[in-house]
Amino acid sequence: MEKFFQHAAMTDGITVRVAVNFLPEQSRIEAGKWFWVYHIRIENHSDQVVQLLSRCWKITDGRGMVNEIEGEGVVGEQPVIPPGGSHDYVSGCPLTMPSGSMEGHYVFRSEDGAPFEAAIPFFPLAAPATESSERRAPY
Repeated sequence: MEKFFQHAAMTDGITVRVAVNFLPEQSRIEAGKWFWVYHIRIENHSDQVVQLLSRCWKITDGRGMVNEIEGEGVVGEQPVIPPGGSHDYVSGCPLTMPSGSMEGHYVFRSEDGAPFEAAIPFFPLAAPATESSERRAPY
């Protein structure tokens, strides 16, 4: 599992795992657009059924500019995850430069009705070096 999901965080029995890949076929480097896809697996190791209510992402580009994104659920769903269960989804992130990072948290509700946050681990976004991206990168 750790070989596929390079990044993981555990909070209150909820493990969030992330695998991230740069997608050159979705990027337009000559136009200053880089694109990554990330696969998230949320595992419930607690003894309660939980429901994912919302997400909060902090996306930072290579210049240190931060964009915070909040919203209900993930990819249009608010999954219910039983004890021992998991939920997977895939999404993407565009940047206007070849590097950055993402991190954040999910808000869940446990079966007793109490909301709680679970950390999404920090993970870097790094495109392979190319002559075009090296010319554009301001660092």
